[in-house]
Amino acid sequence: MGIFGKIFTWWDGATLGTHWWAIRTGGEHVGTDAEGNKYYRKAAKDGPSTGSYTQMEKRWVIYNGANDSSRVPSEWHGWLHGAFDDVPESHLPPAKIWEVDYTPNATGTAQAYRPQGALERGGKRAAADGDYEAWSPEG
Repeated sequence: MGIFGKIFTWWDGATLGTHWWAIRTGGEHVGTDAEGNKYYRKAAKDGPSTGSYTQMEKRWVIYNGANDSSRVPSEWHGWLHGAFDDVPESHLPPAKIWEVDYTPNATGTAQAYRPQGALERGGKRAAADGDYEAWSPEG
């Protein structure tokens, strides 16, 4: 899709408008996660604080691929929401040997879990057995 995809589609990565806004506002690239998502911030405005949202520091992410917030790892989620000021790498404890890599939510994708009997797996399941009796209003 190329340039037309960047102009017209917001669901499959950042649009040209997002990139232009990041450059125009003076967004500072602060880091990239293992998924390839890039994180930016714009410093708060100088002057006396009035409590206005426009004076606060802005933080945002430009996704590498589909715009899906479940693709943001927990450490970067904390940074985006202002839990701490420094980039996450400075706050992370060393990884444990038993920890697995982060995986985004696969719901709605081809990698989603499909139980036996799901239509996507043919719609066949084992017959109900044992003590199951269907309810009927007649009796």
